[in-house]
Amino acid sequence: MRIIIAGGGIGGLALAAGLRRHEFEVSVYDRDLDITQTGGYHITLDGRAQAALQELVAPEIFERLLGSSSALRLRTRDAFWDRHGRLLGHGPRLDDNPGVDIDRITLRTILADAVGADLHLGSPVTDIARTATGAPQAVLADGSTVPGDLLVGADGAHSLVARRLAGGPTNEPTGIIGFSGRTTAGDLGATEQQRLGARSSMVIGLHATALYIGFLDPVGHAVLDTPRPSEAITTGPTYIWGAMFAESATDSLRALQGAELRSALLTAFDREGWRRSALEVVERAEPGSIAAFRFNAASTRARDLAPWPAGSVTALGDAVHATPPTAGMGAGAAIQDAASLVTALRAVSAGTVTLPVAVSRFEADMRVRGSEVLLAAMRTVRLIRATGSPLGAGATIATASVLATARLLGRKRFTSP
Repeated sequence: MRIIIAGGGIGGLALAAGLRRHEFEVSVYDRDLDITQTGGYHITLDGRAQAALQELVAPEIFERLLGSSSALRLRTRDAFWDRHGRLLGHGPRLDDNPGVDIDRITLRTILADAVGADLHLGSPVTDIARTATGAPQAVLADGSTVPGDLLVGADGAHSLVARRLAGGPTNEPTGIIGFSGRTTAGDLGATEQQRLGARSSMVIGLHATALYIGFLDPVGHAVLDTPRPSEAITTGPTYIWGAMFAESATDSLRALQGAELRSALLTAFDREGWRRSALEVVERAEPGSIAAFRFNAASTRARDLAPWPAGSVTALGDAVHATPPTAGMGAGAAIQDAASLVTALRAVSAGTVTLPVAVSRFEADMRVRGSEVLLAAMRTVRLIRATGSPLGAGATIATASVLATARLLGRKRFTSP
């Protein structure tokens, strides 16, 4: 059986690695000329995503992944702040959390190594067609065609393959635009380093503004004690942050780059009453690391995902269940999709089911998983959007004041003789 994969992102490479490991014939076609040309900065892999990877890649590849990852269990509890830098509360303890964080570039590079010569860079799939016998074939940018028994769209939120299958877009903008960047912890002042600490933070302000600050340290918080050198591109404590604004307020920002964009983001936060001292992580960011991206989302209803009859063309990951990064589950879900499809195709090779039945089972599993991650991600998106109304803004101010006061009074009571 020959499988053609359109798209060499995390989901497509994970699928190809799993298919190669189980001796399928596979080819991956991607538009990038360099595997390190990828958006985003870090990926969280929960226990389910890691279990899926263990099924897809050889043990030595999985060890390389973990050896370049940061352990969530070594972080302190996440913190929730208001726009003035006042602590409002904490997330759950992470002591027993099996999750890991890894640089997106590192993960993609290691998975590409597992795929090897079956990855074809600089060769985007521009259309899909059928052979005279009805088999699917990928049409490449140079006009050549590649036939296969199964064609899989792993080509992201703007998937050509999924659009062809569904007869239209499979997701839509959420109304939120994100701006991501990297800031080395050592570039912050001592006071801000202590406030942010070895943890991730979340701030939701007024008028659909928010700031997520992730913490990544594959060296100090290494998952494995291994003699193999870490392949992580992050070599010390780093904050990887995402600033969020209503799309209607970002028209003047998206054309900017570097230090000019960084300055404009700070000005935009200033207009919404954010205290500048609480924005040091943005102010000290590496200018070249800052980039904009739109939050797109598919339907949260499982029945709306992959709305086509199962057959010899399918799709996975963001092509089906495009997920905003607000739950940190999108890439992990794509990896689980890949493992599910490999399992289904192995049943075809074993002769226990036909290809359409296997694809149908895979898509049913993917719909449930996609709905789960979308529901989690959209809860935060809706909370951010709710602050855009006068009522929502007022509620945000009142809630933050009450929580900050309660924490202050509790601390005083605890420390009183």
